[in-house]
Amino acid sequence: MARGKQPGKAQHAPKVHRAVVTRTVDDFEAAFWPDEQPVDNAVVMTMGALHEGHAALIRAARKQVGRDGRVAVTVFVNPLQFGAGEDLERYPRSLDDDVRLAEASGADVVFAPSADEVYPNGEPQVRMAAGPMGERYEGATRPGHFDGVLTVVAKLLHITDPDFAFFGEKDAQQLAVVRRMVADLDFDVEIVGVPTVREEDGLALSSRNRYLSAEERTRALALSAALFAGRDAAARGPEAVREAASAALDAAGGVDLDYLALIDPHDFTEAPDDFRGEAVLAVAAKVGTTRLIDNVRIIVR
Repeated sequence: MARGKQPGKAQHAPKVHRAVVTRTVDDFEAAFWPDEQPVDNAVVMTMGALHEGHAALIRAARKQVGRDGRVAVTVFVNPLQFGAGEDLERYPRSLDDDVRLAEASGADVVFAPSADEVYPNGEPQVRMAAGPMGERYEGATRPGHFDGVLTVVAKLLHITDPDFAFFGEKDAQQLAVVRRMVADLDFDVEIVGVPTVREEDGLALSSRNRYLSAEERTRALALSAALFAGRDAAARGPEAVREAASAALDAAGGVDLDYLALIDPHDFTEAPDDFRGEAVLAVAAKVGTTRLIDNVRIIVR
């Protein structure tokens, strides 16, 4: 068991407090583990530019550990998960706003390290490998992306030593490969998925939405419209799901489609035509110059 662990869930309301901002591993440990009192604890890993979707993760973490538990939020733009030509340098950074949102949502500590703090010897020579699950869909478009994700997630799990780690279901493939890493390599942590948070018109919240012009944002609604159409057809089987989603996407137009796929969430392979059960209907597309992803979980009959 990791330090400070004990079973059970507290049932109290969130406490009112100010979050401590830390930049180094030593400072984080001093702030997050001020004593050896055994309490439940949780981490929410982010790359910053926090929005209501992240707030939902932090609130879920606070609810899980209770008033007396501890919640850490990491803010780190991980260079290992960006490929050549991707938006590492222009990825939005807004730490002061991030701290305010994290604090208001129930975080005790914000860990915002530099790249040198996370990777003190430069880019690591030994990294996690996502394997076949990380080579499909997002991994096919962004080679090596999930190796970078898992490497930093593994490091941050070691640093924060949580009972629970919360990830958004919006990044469905990321959630799947993290769960598989934890299961395959016996990490002592429970991975908790939190449903996607959407605007009233259906657009999934994303840090990259801020890149969209007003006209592009309207076009971006084609992604969620296609997913909802596929979900509505789930009772008629996989082929009906694909046809309904594709038809809705074609009718909306205005996006440069990367993939639209019905996926078995256990291994992130394409669901066969005779598939029945829980599946992920996922889409990725560019709207203007901004690449967006979205998905819905459905039960195929």
